[in-house]
Amino acid sequence: MPKNTMLNHDYNRQNSGGIYIHIPFCKQACHYCDFHFSTSIKKKPELVEALCKELAMRKNELKTEVETIYFGGGTPSLLTIRELQLLIDEVYKNFKVSENPEITLEANPDDIVSVRAQSETIFSDYKTIGINRLSIGIQSFFEEDLKLMNRAHNAAEALESIKEAKQYFDNISIDLIYGIPGMTNERWKKNLSIALSIQVPHLSCYALTVEPKTALKKFIEKGIVPPVDEAVAKQHYEILLSETERAGYDNYEFSNFGKPGFHSRNNTAYWEGKPYLGIGPSAHGYDGNSRSWNVSNNTKYIKSIKAGILPLETETLSKPDKYNEYIMTGLRTKKGVSIEKVIREFGPKYSEYLLKQAEDSLKNKLLILENQTLKVSKKGKFLSDGIAADLFLVNLD
Repeated sequence: MPKNTMLNHDYNRQNSGGIYIHIPFCKQACHYCDFHFSTSIKKKPELVEALCKELAMRKNELKTEVETIYFGGGTPSLLTIRELQLLIDEVYKNFKVSENPEITLEANPDDIVSVRAQSETIFSDYKTIGINRLSIGIQSFFEEDLKLMNRAHNAAEALESIKEAKQYFDNISIDLIYGIPGMTNERWKKNLSIALSIQVPHLSCYALTVEPKTALKKFIEKGIVPPVDEAVAKQHYEILLSETERAGYDNYEFSNFGKPGFHSRNNTAYWEGKPYLGIGPSAHGYDGNSRSWNVSNNTKYIKSIKAGILPLETETLSKPDKYNEYIMTGLRTKKGVSIEKVIREFGPKYSEYLLKQAEDSLKNKLLILENQTLKVSKKGKFLSDGIAADLFLVNLD
């Protein structure tokens, strides 16, 4: 079993990868969510059994040492200790796991509070089976925001869940959402103030987006909810940068803020292009040359795995695809885009194209070029995805 320490200062090995396990169950549907999940947990035992079998079926796919195991969803905190234990044991049985992996469990505040009320040992049980990082889906500390998003927890549970978790875990991340219709700058500042006063070492903060086929999209179209205002979201992001910097957090990726030693090793691996397996319905994986994803249907997934057939599709990435992904992920991170790496991995034509396309953004001080590395400036941060899109190419060879 892994040690319970989770600091990431030694996480610089290139020969490492991760495993993402998707738990597709939720108590209720958040109005903004377009992830794959079911509000019925009748198939949970079958699903866990299928997840274990998929791990065994794919044991030869990940050639690297496993540095991170991430339970995402959905709502992984709906799994029992025994079910989580089965899955972690299956990883250890089939893969070479590092001495000190990061094992993250996404958890909802209402689950933490309700399970804690039933079992005083829940947090120590999590640690006993190897979980050493919690990612808690707070989203907001205000009732009006939580109700608009149709979250299953309330503001009191949001605070209580963090205070309970901090008694057992040092490595805790919370999610917050900004740009919510009706959220003023003052309320957003108050959200941040509460989070910072509780001293969680990691924040993941996202602008509310309106995805197709979500309840939020329909409510906005019907005029029930005001549309999302990008100008407001930009103001909230600028407040976020200012408040977290003042509090000593490192904005190591566009949406992620960590105290020293508490950057997410799982997320960092994604941005650095390290390989990972996606286990479970709708889960995505990457091996350096191709992306794969499982069917987004619990019944079909379970049936296929029972029959010994992996229900996944695969897309082989072209050279331009890999270049575009590096530009997109690199510009979102503190490390930026290395011109030397572009030359080394893609060739001088790509670096010439990149610098040519970057001229306007450099002139407008949205990008900066330092030590042969392109980085988004503070002025350009909120526009980083659009800036990256200007640097993409379809084909250069």
